[in-house]
Amino acid sequence: MSTQSSPDRPPKITTQTIVDMKERGQKISMLTAYDFTMAHIVDQAGIDVILVGDSASNVMAGYETTVPMTLDHMIYHASCVVRGVETALVIADLPFMSYQVTAKEALTSAGRMMKEAGVHGVKLEGGKPIVKTIAKIVEAGIPVMGHLGLTPQSIYKFGTYKVRATGDEEADQLLEDARLLEEAGCFSIVLEKIPAELAQKVTAELSIPTIGIGAGAACDGQVLVTHDMLGLNKEFKPRFLRRYADMHSGMTEAVQSYIQDVKSGDFPSEQEQYG
Repeated sequence: MSTQSSPDRPPKITTQTIVDMKERGQKISMLTAYDFTMAHIVDQAGIDVILVGDSASNVMAGYETTVPMTLDHMIYHASCVVRGVETALVIADLPFMSYQVTAKEALTSAGRMMKEAGVHGVKLEGGKPIVKTIAKIVEAGIPVMGHLGLTPQSIYKFGTYKVRATGDEEADQLLEDARLLEEAGCFSIVLEKIPAELAQKVTAELSIPTIGIGAGAACDGQVLVTHDMLGLNKEFKPRFLRRYADMHSGMTEAVQSYIQDVKSGDFPSEQEQYG
């Protein structure tokens, strides 16, 4: 897809755009997408960053965790998203066990994501243990977004989705990890489900942007799962989620109306058929 802008559309957003937004004090908006149609809608609405999250495991595939997602799954979803985007920066998660074994394997995974899906960067979960891996990926010319705090791929290690880094030791480690990720070359870091005060401290310490999800208002940007903020998923009700629509109810009513019209013979009408 062309990176050139035209008078009719804004310039293509890049990783440098995101870094510059922090310097200018401009907030960064990020939402998820997993398919062409949703990506096109979100992009046309003016979102800054689209995350092809491994949350597709929950939202699209119905798994309990993000662990089952494979690299092939993620490449498929990411390629669908990229085809629907003109302006937004598209970042894709590297899924569980596609980067944790060796730095060489991680680079191969990131390279496949870039070449086969056409994304603009990848996101990896974790701190100090994967710093060398991140540095190797960045050295190859692939932008990396970090992810600290609650890291869903490690849910079986944590055993819970509760707020992370509430104690001094874990908070100190998270701050150190954030510094290490910046030094390794990350262009931004997602902070998930940590105390707002800690997120504010991390954001002030770093020259790269922080993107919060359940991490308070001091982060340089915010991200939500699009299906959650649109109210398509009624069961998920975390404290940090603000619903901007009730599409679950709206879609249910639309489907019920269609069923009623088919059953009654009202659809299709004469105007909706060919002579």
